[in-house]
Amino acid sequence: MSALAGHLEDYLRMRRALGFELGRHGQTLPGFVAYLEAAGASTVTVDLAVAWARLPEQRIKPLTACFRLSAVRGFARYLHAIDPANQIPPSGLLAVPRRRPAPYLYAPGELARLLQATRRLRPPLRAATHRTLIGLLAATGMRLGEALALTRGDVDLADGVITIRHAKFDRMRLVPLHPSVTAALRGYTSVRGRLCPAPRTDRFFVSATGCALRREEADHVFRVITGLTGLRTGTVRPRIHDLRHSFAVRTLIDGQREGADVSALLPVLPAYLGHVEPANTYWYLSAVPELMQLAATRLEQHEAGRS
Repeated sequence: MSALAGHLEDYLRMRRALGFELGRHGQTLPGFVAYLEAAGASTVTVDLAVAWARLPEQRIKPLTACFRLSAVRGFARYLHAIDPANQIPPSGLLAVPRRRPAPYLYAPGELARLLQATRRLRPPLRAATHRTLIGLLAATGMRLGEALALTRGDVDLADGVITIRHAKFDRMRLVPLHPSVTAALRGYTSVRGRLCPAPRTDRFFVSATGCALRREEADHVFRVITGLTGLRTGTVRPRIHDLRHSFAVRTLIDGQREGADVSALLPVLPAYLGHVEPANTYWYLSAVPELMQLAATRLEQHEAGRS
C-alpha cells in the first residue's frame, strides 16, 4: 500500500468516527489517489486535482467536477496538516452557481383546494393516502422522502410524535404533531385497515395495491391535482417540495402576527425541519414580501416604543 493510500484510509476512518457517512467520498477519493500514483505524484497539487476532477473532459458535467474537487479539498486539507507540500485547491475553483427553482408559496385556501381535489382520485384508498400525505407534509414541513419512508411503528398516534429514522445525512429526529394532525393520521390508519387489511408492506403510506407508495406516484398525483385545481399553468409549476417551504414561511408569519419572539423561534425551526445548517432554513424564508413587511412593522413598533 502506498503512503497516499494509507493516508486516505486514515482520513476516511476519521470522517466515519466523526459521524460522517462516507457516501461519495469513499467512492470518489480512491480514484483520485490512483490518478496521483499513476502520474508519479506523492503529494496533491492543484493542477493534478483540477485535471482529475474534469475527467473525462468531453463528457464531465460541471457540477460533477465541482463535487469531485470539493471532496479532494477536504482530503488535501488533511494531508497538508501532515505535509505542507500538499496543495489545497482554493475555494470557489470549478464552482458552479447553484440555481434553486423559485418556490411556490401555498395560501391556506389553496391547500384546502388541494386536499379536496384528492377526493376525486380512485380507488378510495388512493384518495385517502394522497390526501393524508399532502396534509402531513403541509402541517409538518417534512420532506417527501421522509414521509414515504415512515413505517407504522414510526408513527406514534398515542403520544402524537413521528420518528424519522433516516433523515438527510442519515440523521434521526422526532417530529411532534398538532392534535389535529394526529387525528387525521388516526383516521387514515382506520381507512387503510378497512380497505387494505393485509398490506404487502410495513410502510405507513400504502398504494392502492397495498404496496409502499413510491415517490414517482406521489409526484405524478400532485401534478394531476394541482392541474385540476388550476394552480398549475404553463408558467407556474408548483412542486410537492414547496409544501415544506410554505410551512417554514407560514410558521414565522403566524409567529410575527401573534407577537411571538421570532428570534427565539428561529433556532427551533431548523431543528424541527431537520436542517443541519440554519442557513438552509433562512433560504426558505428569503424573498417573501409578506414576511419582510411584518418584520419591518415589528421593527417600527419597537423603535416607536423606545422613542
